[in-house]
Amino acid sequence: MFDSTLRPAAMIRAASRALPRALLSLLLLVACGGETRDDATASNSGGTMIVVQPEEPSTLFPPMLTSSAGLGIVDGIFDRLAEIGPELNVSGDRGFTPRLASSWLWAPDSLSIAFTLDARARWHDGAPVRAEDVRFTFAVYTADSVGSDHKSVLGNIDSVSVRDSLTAVFWFKRRLPHQFFEATYHMYMLPSHLLSAIGMDQLKDAPFGRAPVGTGRFRFASWERGVRMDMIADTANARGRALLDRVIWSFVKDYGTATVKLFAGEADFYEAIRPENIPEAERSATLLLQPAPTLQYGLLIFNLGARGDTTAPNPMFGDVRVRRALAMALDRVKMAKNVFDTLGAVSLAAAPRALIPDSGALRPLPYAPAAARALLDSAGWILTAGDSVRARDGVRLTFEVLAPQSSLARQRYATLLQEQLRAIGVDVRTRTLAGAAIGAQVMSHDFDAFVWVWGMTPGRLGMVQTWGSRGSQNMGEYRSRVFDVLLDSALLAFDDTRSRRLWTATLQQLIDDQPAIFLYEPQTPIAVHKRIRTAPLRPDAWYANLADWSIDPTQRIDRDRIGLGGPR
Repeated sequence: MFDSTLRPAAMIRAASRALPRALLSLLLLVACGGETRDDATASNSGGTMIVVQPEEPSTLFPPMLTSSAGLGIVDGIFDRLAEIGPELNVSGDRGFTPRLASSWLWAPDSLSIAFTLDARARWHDGAPVRAEDVRFTFAVYTADSVGSDHKSVLGNIDSVSVRDSLTAVFWFKRRLPHQFFEATYHMYMLPSHLLSAIGMDQLKDAPFGRAPVGTGRFRFASWERGVRMDMIADTANARGRALLDRVIWSFVKDYGTATVKLFAGEADFYEAIRPENIPEAERSATLLLQPAPTLQYGLLIFNLGARGDTTAPNPMFGDVRVRRALAMALDRVKMAKNVFDTLGAVSLAAAPRALIPDSGALRPLPYAPAAARALLDSAGWILTAGDSVRARDGVRLTFEVLAPQSSLARQRYATLLQEQLRAIGVDVRTRTLAGAAIGAQVMSHDFDAFVWVWGMTPGRLGMVQTWGSRGSQNMGEYRSRVFDVLLDSALLAFDDTRSRRLWTATLQQLIDDQPAIFLYEPQTPIAVHKRIRTAPLRPDAWYANLADWSIDPTQRIDRDRIGLGGPR
């Protein structure tokens, strides 16, 4: 997630002139040292790269991965059946490249796809990859007792069968443009020979999540909780060994400590550089600022159910007039300028611009404080003479906004919300908590509103999770039959013109309903050491091509000598 803070405009402008428009955030980095090899690529590969990040994953069990903290690690250790292309196309299989599957064949009616596995593929313990692993993986991701958030986007897959040891067949309930995307993008393959004997209800807490075995071009090496996690190149991998010998994920307590390690030369890649640190990074003789394409947007999520009781409507936010009034009272252009200067943009809808098919057709709510006051009046929230806060039936229009301690940007947005809503007679109290504490309150529905960042998947399929009535990540308890129908229709549309029209209507419905106020899109760059040669950074996953990153052999650092790169 992007965590930025205020910065004088002149300093930010200088830092951002060379940056193209960009959108998401995450992790990785670079360094050196490592084993000597006599292969043909030895001059262009090897060495240790160090990634520093303020967040540590709670598990490396792929079905339970819910945050960006472990995504880069899992991407390196595990494989999908096929990998999405750089254009992030989700219709059909155009652009997808083989991973564990060497090929695939569609049925004439398009209701099944047979994946042929690469006969050379092996798990890191040496066991061959088999079709039963694919069947087992689908069973795990969709098991109620496992509780994976990914289950809600796999609903169109009826089952997975084993045709022979190297052929797994996906059977679908109906033809959809994104069938192939469903079968590949949302599931990392799991080793059935290691996990099938463990009860489904015990998998998420099994030791495997702390010492995983995958098929990726990196293999797990060690994990020292609160300190670091190491992964090393899988030298026997069927797709070729990674160019880097080792990647160290260095976990620190906060963003300040991470920044210190970066500038001290103890880290090679840092994705959460803050605007106030950009001038120093520009002056650095060893660092580069690199555009960071993302699929993220920031928003204020309302609790539409009564606090602690989702069976009753929220006395304030249950009324769409109140939600629309709050949105219209905010000068979101000024807020984005205040927080990000030129490194952020106003969000148009419940999706980043890169995933909006026709942004010109959307009708965002205007900044109109007078109209906002009139809406609140019509909803019965009256500002009486001599009072500064509106009330209805003796209840004052006051609520609490939560913001995470890890994000200065979201804390600043909470403060600006408080200041701007005061002008229309709304009392906002702000509270800063650790991300885990906010998560606990949200899960128990014990909150009014909170400032958050959503990272979307290609194709907007994740909207089923975040805004669908049965979505596993629908934190605000938004329920709309109209939206559900529009979303389902958009997902069903094969024709491009019809698809664009339906997606516009779907996004517009969320704008009209305002279950959240869509605030900003972050465009903060990443900081990477100049000796690192990165592969193309995909907006949905910067680290998807991590195995093809390398280090300039003329700028190697002996990490072992300075105590940063040795085996643990």
